[in-house]
Amino acid sequence: MPVDDPHRITCHLDELLAARGMTLQTLADAVGVTVVNLSVLKNNRGKAIRFSTLTALCDVLQCEVGDLFSCD
Repeated sequence: MPVDDPHRITCHLDELLAARGMTLQTLADAVGVTVVNLSVLKNNRGKAIRFSTLTALCDVLQCEVGDLFSCD
């Protein structure tokens, strides 16, 4: 694995937001996390996520974990 690519997990938050016509701010308000934290995930710079946050994201976006993240 290359040094500048610490993991192979890809976040599909952009696609899910676009499909639902939702903004990052709206999602942040609904989930109860900051826009900055969601931006880190969206830009694939996240290193960890709490299960409670992941569950809330899936609930609000009405998706499964596999819709939000994939392993390349």
